[in-house]
Amino acid sequence: MLFEQYDIIVVGAGHAGCEAAAAAANLGNKTLLVTMNMNFMAAMSCNPAVGGIAKGQIVREIDALGGQMGVVADKTMIQFRMLNKSKGPAVWSPRVQSDKAEFSALWRHVLENTPNLDFWQDHVDALMVSGDVVRGVHTSMGGDVYAKCIVLTNGTFLNGTIHIGEKTFSGGRIGENASYGLTEQLMSLGFESQRMKTGTPVRIDGRSIDFSKLAEQKGDDIIGHFSFLDLDTPKEQRSCYIAYTSQKVHDILKTGFEKSPLFTGRIKGKGPRYCPSIEDKIERFSGKDFHQLFVEPEGRTTIEYYLNGFSSSLPEEVQYKALRNIEGFENAKIFRPGYAIEYDYFPPNQLYHSLETHKIHGLFFAGQINGTTGYEEAAAQGLMAGINAHKLLHDEEPFVLRRDEAYIGVLIDDLITKSVDEPYRMFTSRAEYRILLRQDNADMRLTEKGYKIGLASHQRYERFLDKYSKVNEMVSFLKNTNVFPEQINGLLLEKETSPIDKKMRLAQILTRPQINLLEMIPCVDKLDDICDLCSAFGREIIEEAEILVKYEGYIEKEREVADKLNRLEDVKLSPDFDYYSLQSLTMEAREKLTKHKPQTLGQASRISGVSPADISVLAVFLGR
Repeated sequence: MLFEQYDIIVVGAGHAGCEAAAAAANLGNKTLLVTMNMNFMAAMSCNPAVGGIAKGQIVREIDALGGQMGVVADKTMIQFRMLNKSKGPAVWSPRVQSDKAEFSALWRHVLENTPNLDFWQDHVDALMVSGDVVRGVHTSMGGDVYAKCIVLTNGTFLNGTIHIGEKTFSGGRIGENASYGLTEQLMSLGFESQRMKTGTPVRIDGRSIDFSKLAEQKGDDIIGHFSFLDLDTPKEQRSCYIAYTSQKVHDILKTGFEKSPLFTGRIKGKGPRYCPSIEDKIERFSGKDFHQLFVEPEGRTTIEYYLNGFSSSLPEEVQYKALRNIEGFENAKIFRPGYAIEYDYFPPNQLYHSLETHKIHGLFFAGQINGTTGYEEAAAQGLMAGINAHKLLHDEEPFVLRRDEAYIGVLIDDLITKSVDEPYRMFTSRAEYRILLRQDNADMRLTEKGYKIGLASHQRYERFLDKYSKVNEMVSFLKNTNVFPEQINGLLLEKETSPIDKKMRLAQILTRPQINLLEMIPCVDKLDDICDLCSAFGREIIEEAEILVKYEGYIEKEREVADKLNRLEDVKLSPDFDYYSLQSLTMEAREKLTKHKPQTLGQASRISGVSPADISVLAVFLGR
């Protein structure tokens, strides 16, 4: 027999599929990963980077739970930057440029060395379904593979169509075939499907770029990391660069508008609002004379560069002419033009928070199939789908993160509760508890949860316990140790803040915005000693302790608000509840609640069209 019986089959080996397969297999399930091309596992189809605003927080959460993206990103980084450092720690976000070839190769190595995981290179064109239960998959080569759970992570491949000017051809990525059959079958089973659009810029021969005309953007002096493990990471960084369009460039691009599939109506899917194509930016912001572009290396040794901000579906000759009128690119040569791609997705209100579908038991969706954009958003969904497929097989309660526990919780709750009609991208502004959901404390929030599930290793858990015992020790020291005027006034005057005339707790001094803990260390011998005890964790302990002391009042206030609202999350709702039987609910509320099938009263309160009065009716009915 070619195929054995599997516990879980993961379809697709993008960022969602890789995390789902790794999680499912590491939890002890016999897992099969099916992909159309094993040479492109976790391919960086667009920007060769991981992290960024809010996305970096997600990667740190994936790592804390025992996922792999952070480890792979750290080991393949060619530049590290902590974004938003000039602002408060609630929005600090790590980001790395990665070597995209190394990233994909290392992911494959990780998966090939994961116990319980098999691979099959093929195209899945149908699911095997019995009643409302999934039984396996049918592949294009005629193989039937049986499993108890299926995770679909099809990315941009479902009925994918590529657009370059007036040229249109099928594909999931340029040079790769689209996937057909699944959308049609799922729609026949009662699922709703829609179209979305995304795109990617030109790739440029770095030898043809005059970097002397561009602004260099170096990595941080202190190289950070995503993973909370103690890993050896590359120390040599490559620079990125900044370029600018001009009115002349815009005028050239406009000559191709009449052939643009975006403006002629051939592209029906809605594109990402926060990452528009260059022609969309010119049209939308017609009063702007220039747009910023980021010139980013695709790898450690390659000459290929990615032009971030120059995504386009215009004819390739127009793209090329416009590119050569950007300062520094007068002699530019390109490897391939930018293109747009349309693909099918399934509005995520058809899922439970576990990412299992309402209609088919044992079927999970993760990644762009749910209407998201971004490697990080996809990986987070894949991880959660893999965990919850395991939970389902073992008759355990789903693993669901609340909005005050993780950006991953915000992401999935937004998808399920609000659904999407444009590609969803995570931002810090989407999280109402972002003071609690900082990148620095993802391990404190999630490592114990990952350990209890069985995904985070014992080594990781022990390191986490050691770290936070030292953090607590330092916080206690700061709150209970005095500093005298003669010790600290020199620093206070240097920082242009008021000197003290009597002894004061170190914590009180630290609450001043002008003062940071690193600067205080030379002033207090005992503080220097306690920092030495924490040297195994580098700056992590100092940074975490400082944040906990400096922002203690804000953290406590936000926790109180979260705890109050979480009481609604404790009130469970049955997915089979007949909302039409409650005549006191508005008709819109009855329709929306029936469609979304909220699992808690808290989730119901976040559904558009459900008013506070409707929530009160439900609460009274439930005896709350």
